[in-house]
Amino acid sequence: MLRAFLAGCFSVLFTLQVAAQEVAWIQVEAQPTLTGAQDRARAYAAVLDNVAGYDLGGGWYGIALGPYGQADAEALLRQLRAAGSVPNDSFIADGTRFRAQFWPVGVGAATTAQPLPQTTDPESTAPTEPEPVLAPEPAVVEYVPDETQNEARASEEALSRPEKELLQTALQWAGFYDAAIDGSFGRGTRSSMAAWQEAQNYTVTGVLTTGQRADLIAQYNAPLAGLGLELVRDDAAGIELQLPLGVVSFAAYDPPFARYDAKGELAAKVLLISQNGDQSRFLGLYEILQTLEIVPTTGPRNRTNDSFLIEGSDGKIVSYTQATLENGEIKGFTLIWPAGDEERRTRVLDMMKASFTRIDGVLDPAAATPGDAQGVDLVSGLAVRKPDLSRSGFYIGAKGDVLTTVQAVEACDYITIDDDHRASVVHRDDALGIAVIRPDSPLAPLQTVAFQTGIPRLQSDVAVGGYPYGGVLTRPSLTFGILSDIRGLNGEGELKRLALVAQDGDAGGPVFDNGGAVLGMLAPKRPTNGQVLPPEVAFAIDAGQIVASLAGAGIAVQTTESIAFMPPEALTVLSGDVTVLVSCW
Repeated sequence: MLRAFLAGCFSVLFTLQVAAQEVAWIQVEAQPTLTGAQDRARAYAAVLDNVAGYDLGGGWYGIALGPYGQADAEALLRQLRAAGSVPNDSFIADGTRFRAQFWPVGVGAATTAQPLPQTTDPESTAPTEPEPVLAPEPAVVEYVPDETQNEARASEEALSRPEKELLQTALQWAGFYDAAIDGSFGRGTRSSMAAWQEAQNYTVTGVLTTGQRADLIAQYNAPLAGLGLELVRDDAAGIELQLPLGVVSFAAYDPPFARYDAKGELAAKVLLISQNGDQSRFLGLYEILQTLEIVPTTGPRNRTNDSFLIEGSDGKIVSYTQATLENGEIKGFTLIWPAGDEERRTRVLDMMKASFTRIDGVLDPAAATPGDAQGVDLVSGLAVRKPDLSRSGFYIGAKGDVLTTVQAVEACDYITIDDDHRASVVHRDDALGIAVIRPDSPLAPLQTVAFQTGIPRLQSDVAVGGYPYGGVLTRPSLTFGILSDIRGLNGEGELKRLALVAQDGDAGGPVFDNGGAVLGMLAPKRPTNGQVLPPEVAFAIDAGQIVASLAGAGIAVQTTESIAFMPPEALTVLSGDVTVLVSCW
């Protein structure tokens, strides 16, 4: 035990009236309250000898070991640090600022330096190693004793410019400084220091002591505890930057990304972006990134010809992406962080941005980690953002107005046409089950439809244009069938019955006759009187009813009464030009 190691040491305290010989103490801790200091002194005394407690002045109370001779104190401090018996920031004090003792109560102070305890074998002159002991639980906050104002100014003068800028940054973070971070301690910086001292119950001088500076920086760095920020050099990606390795770890190379996924409870993720490319590829990457689930749609975007920033948040995550194009290389990074943890996210992001450095190398397109997941819903191992629901629609006006089913526009945060164009509802007829959406930005369709207002011939061929599998296919499909009846099963005049097998995604699509005119809009499948109809039974909302509803809303459309013939190849082209994917997000 350490007590055996320290056997023979005098368990005494001190006063300021020490003998003239050179003496030193090992100061291990300081506390802002007498009660707290007594508790800490008691904890140290349970495992160490020569524990002393004293008033430091200014409302602070210190715990020390000693007194010893200067050389002996330094040697013992090294041993105790190595054994983990005292904090690593313990230091040698000369005792000139020690005032009245408070520990141990009622014991007189030592006035001369005590000899180091000897742990040698009586038969040998070789010293033995001290037996390791556990240090007492560390204090909640450890403080370096106050300096005089002159001493504080002198230690401040020794600070480098980056160290001074860091202090200003910490004061700014704490809410006491709002001027430039320039490392110049002028009137504004002094005022902010004084305000911080007052808020911390320090003596207000406008000059921070060494201990106060350490306290301020410790407060500033507290949010980063446990995040394990380290400078990482990824030679494969050609990028060096600070990463929070306490919460993320390398997962895979999925060009153009090097993925660092969450390794604990904190759902953080980092992507390093690295690929060769020209401006066209760079702008394509900008568009692709915005289709990923990790990049929420709500947030600012800023793009130039050779750089972009993308920010997004959705209540669950906050995402930040930056990338630049230089010398034919695209490099950048993405940080994804849980929402509601903004202070830590901001600090980590600032450090990543400040440390981001391009180094030689770019990610090899063939460098994908074996075994990585692949699929149509993935881009380089990352999930593509998918809508809540997708249905079909078709252009009815030269300004890009689209007719679709009301099913496609219900309870949406936003609506898109072909994924790329945001749109808003300008007309809705719930009784008929139709809605008209208009693109938020100008959009010129290749063609628009003409509604057939004549009476079609029963058992004639029809075709439905639509996206039967949502956005899985990039072009609309045509499904061919027959017009079975110009009314619904119960004689409904607003419906036409079709004999064709349609999918859910086809709902809202145009129903063409033989000549390419639109007989109606395909209605969603729904049970009738609790019965599920055969798969080959479908219904179209009557073109005449649609035209009347649109006219009532002031929306003009083309109509025709002529019966013509169009080859299937031409009908396929027409359907591809007018049929769109309508998505609810």
